[in-house]
Amino acid sequence: MTNLYNERPAWLALAHQKLDAAVAAAYGWPADVSEEQILERLLALNLERAAEEEAATKTKKPRASRGKQDGELL
Repeated sequence: MTNLYNERPAWLALAHQKLDAAVAAAYGWPADVSEEQILERLLALNLERAAEEEAATKTKKPRASRGKQDGELL
């Protein structure tokens, strides 16, 4: 496998290009986005989602627990 990637045949390079274009399209990014831009955008998305999760955690009310009733399986 390492030899294959080191040799980088044309069909493998084309497959990587197609995959990169598909991933960019899935994110709504242009196909020619640079690696640096990809990292910046992924970091921004990660920070945004982390902030959303933190906000959701702070506004979530704890669920009240109730005791087990006689004859009830939990």
